[in-house]
Amino acid sequence: MRQPAAETFKCGGLKFEEDKLWGDPLRGSGGGFMDQPIKSLKQAPSAREAPASPSQSTKPRPRRRSSLAFILVALVLVAGIVWWAREGSAPQPGGGRNAAPMSIVPETVGKGDIGIQLNALGTVTSLAMVTVRTQISGYLIKIDFTEGQEVKKGDLLAEIDSRPYEAGLAQAKGQLARDEALLKGAQVDLARYQGLAAQNAVPHQTLDTQVALVAQDQGTVEADRGTVRSAEVNLQYCRILSPLNGRVGLRQVDQGNYVTPGDTSGLVVITQIQPISVLFTVPEDNLQAIAKRLQEGAVLPATAYDRSGTNKIADGTLQTFDSQIDPTTGTIKLRAQFPNETRTLYPNQFVNVRLLVDSHKDVTTMSTAGIQRGVPGTFVYLINPDQTVSVRPVQFGVTDGDRVEVRSGLARGDRIVVDGADKLRDGAKIIVRTEAKPGTPPTSPVTNPDARSKKRRSEDGQKQ
Repeated sequence: MRQPAAETFKCGGLKFEEDKLWGDPLRGSGGGFMDQPIKSLKQAPSAREAPASPSQSTKPRPRRRSSLAFILVALVLVAGIVWWAREGSAPQPGGGRNAAPMSIVPETVGKGDIGIQLNALGTVTSLAMVTVRTQISGYLIKIDFTEGQEVKKGDLLAEIDSRPYEAGLAQAKGQLARDEALLKGAQVDLARYQGLAAQNAVPHQTLDTQVALVAQDQGTVEADRGTVRSAEVNLQYCRILSPLNGRVGLRQVDQGNYVTPGDTSGLVVITQIQPISVLFTVPEDNLQAIAKRLQEGAVLPATAYDRSGTNKIADGTLQTFDSQIDPTTGTIKLRAQFPNETRTLYPNQFVNVRLLVDSHKDVTTMSTAGIQRGVPGTFVYLINPDQTVSVRPVQFGVTDGDRVEVRSGLARGDRIVVDGADKLRDGAKIIVRTEAKPGTPPTSPVTNPDARSKKRRSEDGQKQ
């Protein structure tokens, strides 16, 4: 392999070196770009070269200044666009006097009765539930009821074979007749001995013995009469009768079985349905008010509702309360009785009970939908004659369902906002959408579910 040759020369204070590759063992010794000389420039110090002036090295660049100004302007424009987008998408409050009128639903404040009610959880309990059992032993030859039947007191339920008990009754009656005949013979002998004793024809010892015999026969006759009555009762027990009015449950024994008084399951269970009671508990703090009303002779109405508390099942009255308070829960049990004419209440059924303890007559009332809470406390939006609203602080009393008692702040005939008060402020302009009737909840103007969902989605999009 050839060694490269290097040549060096100077020109005007600069030193140049020229390296030549005279050949390439891979490509041959021919020409090509490798055959061209590769030159490198090395700058040598020279006394004739003048240093750069300071004014030329620190001179500002105009392009950098223009770029910085452009960036600042862009940032200001972006901030303005963001602020404008937020202000445009945010919901405009209706509090300004120059804002667009808000659509609302008004209601006129009226007068009425407000009841003081207690809500409690109760369980339906039957006033009488009897398991019918046989009083004698024997074969069950007949069943005279069907499951689920409504029976009256004294109705025949079942019959037991009565032949053994009829024979026992006949035997008891025969024994009674025999002893009654012996008693009569002893009484005749006693009368005879009494006459002879008066004439001193018989000794007094014979007379005393006859008196004792007559008394013995009388006791025997009384015992026989008791045996006859017992046999008659057993014979009556062969016919099993209903002890109360109620509903017959499922039959516990079938016809043809041998039944005894020791059977624990009995024949059938009869449950009294009309009337029926409901047991419920209330806090002990309400006991004084309830007891006072009962002592005054007041009848406290009680209403039973279903599990949801919206559908009324039956109406009744409070009967009494327990004699002691439960120390573990701080409550006391009360019993309300219901006629249950429609048979909508059944034992062990869960119900919600509303007990009317007292009522406030002829007071100012309004809908609970108009109550607002904020910095001034509880208030309402009062509708002014010029179709604007003003904030009116109000004090409320007892609440009964969707009606509330107004103690101060409003008078009968005032109009308040019950729907559409979310964006209202003091002095806001309004447009009356519909007039709400007292006692009825306000309705929304959007009745179509699809339209309501579209409106909600559009509002969410604007908020975002």
